Amino acid sequence: MTEPASWQVDPLDPRAPPQEIWDRLSPEQRTKVVDSLPSEFELGPPEGDHHRLAIEHAKDPLQGFFQRIGRKVYLSSNLAVYYPGERVFAPDLIAVLDVEPHPRDRWVVSAEGKGLDFALEVNVGGDRDKDYERNVEWFARLGIAEYVVFDPMRLLVRAWHLPEPAARAYRPLLGQAGRFESAVLGLSFGIEEGQLRFYYGGAAVPETRELLARVEHVLSDVMRKYDDAIRRAEEEARRAEEEARRADGAERRLTEALAEIERLRRGG
Repeated sequence: MTEPASWQVDPLDPRAPPQEIWDRLSPEQRTKVVDSLPSEFELGPPEGDHHRLAIEHAKDPLQGFFQRIGRKVYLSSNLAVYYPGERVFAPDLIAVLDVEPHPRDRWVVSAEGKGLDFALEVNVGGDRDKDYERNVEWFARLGIAEYVVFDPMRLLVRAWHLPEPAARAYRPLLGQAGRFESAVLGLSFGIEEGQLRFYYGGAAVPETRELLARVEHVLSDVMRKYDDAIRRAEEEARRAEEEARRADGAERRLTEALAEIERLRRGG
């Protein structure tokens, strides 16, 4: 008879249970394990604005793009990720396709039923061995389909991908003319004006601020045309009123002249 499974989370080394243990846990035990996995912890020294802005400039256009095309995607930054039996990690940006994008405090692969599809790390003079070497081996072993490292200070992008779903070793993702094709996202990406930008059909995927600027420009143009139309209508109304006044004056003078002629005729 199989012994009942259990799992205690070590607060000093929090890990999700290996898959064989997870499969033997009851739904109540699984919920308890997930709730006990920390969602906040110290992974390293604080990062500066270059690091934060690079993440924001990458995440925002992706969020808007997938919303516009109507495809579900979960995007998050620095979220605790728990693979079965693995130490916790938190990439700067993750993407998981075709899942509900509701808010989460952690991503537990066994509970979600799916691992990460895409991971991005921003390296601003940090641990290059971790980003460029250890993660390349580790993320491939975990089955993360694409992994990208962006260095905004050196304006450098490196990318890797799994050549097939079952592969567990990355191949470099080679760029052409500074652009890399992401089969996972259905977009290309590269560096433009110091930022990591995504492209669809050759055009840059806009950020929210850029869309707002476009809307403001269109609205300003519409309001300008509206104001011009109002002014033209007011000028037309003034001209029509002036014409009416002149017509009234001419008619009055004509009436007076006819009356004077009639008076003279009768007097004569």
